[in-house]
Amino acid sequence: MTDADGVLRIADLRRACALLLDAAESRFGPQIQLSHLDVDYYWNVALSAAFGMVQRPELEIDCGQSSDDLAELTSLLQRDDPEVVVSLWHDLSHVSGLLRLLAYLDLPDTRQVREN
Repeated sequence: MTDADGVLRIADLRRACALLLDAAESRFGPQIQLSHLDVDYYWNVALSAAFGMVQRPELEIDCGQSSDDLAELTSLLQRDDPEVVVSLWHDLSHVSGLLRLLAYLDLPDTRQVREN
């Protein structure tokens, strides 16, 4: 179990993701039609700046795209041997974009976005 020892256990992260994705599926259903939502573009901070605590983070902001994240997720799942071609920094960035989208859709003030 995760505790205050500062250790990230991958098994704990996996369990937490499963719990959260189960909750998202319960709330939104087994599929979310992204093309029906006005959620394609979002602000993104470069990983090196986000964790490097740069002096001027506003210079490191770029634009992410949910449809691109979805295309990269599809590509990842269709690879013949994903263990050979996984790029953690790249693939996790796209997955985290989709996870952040789920978090955004769950915000109380995004009901109108979900109903469009």
